[in-house]
Amino acid sequence: MTNLKGTGVALATPFTSENEIDEIALKRLVSYQINNGIDYIVVLGTTAENATLNAYEKELVKSIIKKETNGKLPLVLGIGGNNTSQVVEELKTQNVEGFDAILSVSPYYNKPTQEGIYQHFAEVSKASPLPIILYNVPGRTGSHMLPLTVVRLANDFDNIIGIKEASGDMVQAMQIIRDTPSNFLVISGDDMITLPMVLSGGAGVISVMAQGFPEEFSRMVNLGLQKKVDEAYAIQYQLMDGVDLIFKEGNPAGIKAVFELKKLAESHVRLPLMKASPELKSALSVFINQL
Repeated sequence: MTNLKGTGVALATPFTSENEIDEIALKRLVSYQINNGIDYIVVLGTTAENATLNAYEKELVKSIIKKETNGKLPLVLGIGGNNTSQVVEELKTQNVEGFDAILSVSPYYNKPTQEGIYQHFAEVSKASPLPIILYNVPGRTGSHMLPLTVVRLANDFDNIIGIKEASGDMVQAMQIIRDTPSNFLVISGDDMITLPMVLSGGAGVISVMAQGFPEEFSRMVNLGLQKKVDEAYAIQYQLMDGVDLIFKEGNPAGIKAVFELKKLAESHVRLPLMKASPELKSALSVFINQL
C-alpha cells in the first residue's frame, strides 16, 4: 500500500448557513487538495463530523469526493465504532467501490481491555473487503490501544496494513515502528509530531492541518521521507503556531475557520460543536498572512 505513504487528509464536511452539506464547497476542497500535493484523502473520518451526518448525507459525501477525485488520488473510508457487530455489518453492506482502504477507529466509550480491542479488530479483519488501517486516538475514545496489541494485530492479519497513531506519544510510535513488520504503515495522527514520526520511520500522516495548508504540509512530509531534516524542520517551525490554533477551540472548528479565511468554504459546524470565535479567526488570519 505504498500509495498510502505521504500526506493524507481527514477531509472536513462543509455546511451551508442552512445546515446542509455545501456540495460546491466540498468539490472546491477536494480540488484544492489535488492541486496542492496531497497524496490521499480520508472520507468520513472524525473531522468530517460524520457523527452528525445521516445515511443519505454520508452517501452524498462519498459520491461527491469519488467523482471529484476521479481516480487522481487514493481514497480511504472511515468505518468504525464501539458496536462490533454493527461495524461488521457496515463492512459487509456498504458500497466501498472506489476506495483503497478502511480507517477503523478503536472502540470508544466502552473502554474495552486490550483483548477486547484485539478481538474487535479480528472480526473487522474477517469482514472487511478492503485493507484496514487501525486508528488509535485515546483522547477521543477513552481507551488506549497499546503497542503489543498493535503488533499482535499486524502479525496475525494480512489485511491489517497500518495504524493511524494519534496518542501523541513519540515513544509509543517508535515502539510500533520498531516492532511491526517493515511494510506496516505507521501513520501519524498528530499534526504536531508528524515530522518526528516520519524521521523515525513512519509512513506519513493523516492530517487536519494539511487540508488548509496542503502545499506546505505535504512538502514538509516529503522532505522528511527523503531525510532532508533541516529543510523539513524549517517548515515544521513555520507551521507549529498554526497547528496549535486550529485545535484551540476543537476540531474541525479551527480548520473550517481557515477555509473561510482562504475563501474555500464557510465555517459552519453542526451542534454540539460551535464555530470558531472571532478571536481565534483573528489569530488564524495573522498566522496565514505571516506564513
